[in-house]
Amino acid sequence: MKITKVYTRKGDEGQTSLVGGQRVSKASDRLEAYGTIDELSSHLGLLAAQLPDGHEKDMIFCIQNTLFSVGANLATDQEQTPLHASSLLPVHAIQEIEREIDSIVQELPESQGFILPGGTIVAAQAHVCRTVCRRAERRIVALSETTIVNPEIRQYVNRLSDYFFVLAKKLNFIAGRSEKIWKNACK
Repeated sequence: MKITKVYTRKGDEGQTSLVGGQRVSKASDRLEAYGTIDELSSHLGLLAAQLPDGHEKDMIFCIQNTLFSVGANLATDQEQTPLHASSLLPVHAIQEIEREIDSIVQELPESQGFILPGGTIVAAQAHVCRTVCRRAERRIVALSETTIVNPEIRQYVNRLSDYFFVLAKKLNFIAGRSEKIWKNACK
């Protein structure tokens, strides 16, 4: 689909349209939820740009595609507009993330305590993705307190933050970087 016009001039007054055409405030819980998903996808783009070609990079692109469906789902007021098929979470998305987490955990040494985000630049970016994902989850939970949100959306985003945590650990492990453990003191 070719985009012929980027601006519509309809959002200048602080409102935007949902899937289905309903107008809502740009400060609404719904926009906070799917806007944070969009922010997460942008951070994933930065993460992917730092990864070599291979499984992890392919997984990030797969997650970005799934997040587009999550965003479309959140941008649909299901009380007024039925979900479009493209807004549905792929059937095995949650199980795929869980398999990835389990696979990575098998490759890593046992954790020694709470870790501080950091290490390599790419691992630090995975930690940024984790924290933005956690914020997205909080926004989705807030939205679900006032409107219909499919429970698998919350479950997927919850698992996704766990994936970014273990991915960061794996990236540091591959690079030979030791995790910095929280010590509750600076000496």
